[in-house]
Amino acid sequence: MIRDRRNRFLLASLLALALTTAWVGAAKGAGLPRQITGLDGAPLLLVPAGEFVMGSAPGGFIFGDNETPRRRIFLKAFYIDKYEVTNQRFWKFFEPAERYAGSFEEPEQPVVGVNWFQAQEYCTRVNRRLPTEAEWEKAARGADGRIYPWGDERATCARAVMGGVIPSCRKGFATWSVGSRPMGASPYGAMDMAGNAMEWVADWYRGNFYAHMPEKNPKGPGSGSLKVLRGGAWFNSRFLMRSAFRTGFAPYESNHGVGFRCARPAVVGVVENSGSGG
Repeated sequence: MIRDRRNRFLLASLLALALTTAWVGAAKGAGLPRQITGLDGAPLLLVPAGEFVMGSAPGGFIFGDNETPRRRIFLKAFYIDKYEVTNQRFWKFFEPAERYAGSFEEPEQPVVGVNWFQAQEYCTRVNRRLPTEAEWEKAARGADGRIYPWGDERATCARAVMGGVIPSCRKGFATWSVGSRPMGASPYGAMDMAGNAMEWVADWYRGNFYAHMPEKNPKGPGSGSLKVLRGGAWFNSRFLMRSAFRTGFAPYESNHGVGFRCARPAVVGVVENSGSGG
């Protein structure tokens, strides 16, 4: 009798430990596919749970205090689009009267000229959402505080579609097709997180928000007049290619350098398809 009770207790303890281990693993992203495919056919990449370095040290930026103080932030696991949303995908999920192709209409160019509300609505229609500002930065720079998606080496046209003295890396007044700079991929494989198009994120913009930001899964201020833009555009200089660069833009405005990508939580049972994507 005593031995049976001990065996049952030991079995129950081992089962509880296994369930706890599995839950912790799922929370960190263990057991989830590294890449899935969204309703619009877009490939999404897994960003595992954990801490990362967000922001810049004093003196390492050019726009006042809006990137300080540098913080260690914890995020739950999530998926983010590998590419900026393209014209082809955007048009497929918007009625013609709603679409705004922006300045460039090649199918694989990132859709630009969309305001924040249109970007949010697209993500909603494909069962996703805009990434938070913190999610965007982690997906862009990884967990080690690197300056750019590829590391700390300065931005060049080999890694980012940018402007400055060379308009759009010699293409002129235009974006490039998404993913055309594989050397600029982020640690998780996300493309064009430096250059090509700046990107809307979910958060309201506040210049000094980092000083008051929660340490776990921050979602930005509760209100504001501007939404956050991340990543540099095809006409921006190399200084704006940094992963920590942030600025604000009126949510009802649009621009030929502003696009977006979508994200979603990494929770078992909510993905459409696993696989290589498209």
